[in-house]
Amino acid sequence: MEPNLKRVVVAGGTGLVGRQLVRALIDLGVRVQVLTRKPLTLHVPAGASAHGWDELPSLLEGADAVINLAGEGIADRRWSPARKQAIRQSRLDATRQLVSAMKACAQAPSALVNASAIGYYIPKGAVPITETGAPGSGFLAEVCQAWEAEAQAATALGVRVACIRIGVVLAEEGGALPKMAIPIRWFQGCKLGAGTQGLSWIHEADLVAMLIEAARNPTWEGAFNGTAPEPLSNLAFTQRLAQRLHRPLLPVPGFLTTLATKLLLGEMAEALLLQGAFVLPARAQALGFTFRFPTAEAALKDLL
Repeated sequence: MEPNLKRVVVAGGTGLVGRQLVRALIDLGVRVQVLTRKPLTLHVPAGASAHGWDELPSLLEGADAVINLAGEGIADRRWSPARKQAIRQSRLDATRQLVSAMKACAQAPSALVNASAIGYYIPKGAVPITETGAPGSGFLAEVCQAWEAEAQAATALGVRVACIRIGVVLAEEGGALPKMAIPIRWFQGCKLGAGTQGLSWIHEADLVAMLIEAARNPTWEGAFNGTAPEPLSNLAFTQRLAQRLHRPLLPVPGFLTTLATKLLLGEMAEALLLQGAFVLPARAQALGFTFRFPTAEAALKDLL
């Protein structure tokens, strides 16, 4: 589909994915308005402008799309009760504020593309999960479900809503990949836990392309998995990463890495590293979305 976006509002445009998204939209000739808590100090690329949340609802008036990535980083630090509350409320409050502002618009935005995460699902071992997978329980699953519900409220206003359930984002700078590479570079790499848990990932460029497609393509509505078509086990992904870095892996027993990871990260270890699902982007592929980096080998070759 040819680009047909003229003006897009991006919330969360300063994060790992948001920065790449803003640049990609500018390259397409889109006028980008970045919604931020610090509009006076935020540096944005030429072609974009920074705006405070106090500019709602006028900022949303007649926008072609709103892309909402706003929220505290899930893996930035250990989960305390206060940290979990911040993760939850930052997502729900931002989305609720956007939808509330849309209600006050004479012409609401055409589309809302809202981030979510594959933590939405019940892990099913090695059984692949598509968008029809059942919702899970626990902190991350409940956050994702509540987050999506806030976004879906915009449908009552005639706004098309697409929720992108994002997997592990692989990026050259920031995110999970540099952290995963460090122990392997220092000859300390090994699988985590049993190593059989799923690791559903996506190259940052493919995720950005998916967000833009969801913003401009009217057939993208509802939930979509923001993952590559090759989910791997933790062991298989770690092996590919070690091969790319020309390093061996240590044969460390799974119970030792499980214990060490839980001691280091607490509850976050189980939710983010020791559990996992094999999530497939079934709906995106059914609508003809093409991945530039469909395999981990291709993604790692590009990023490392």
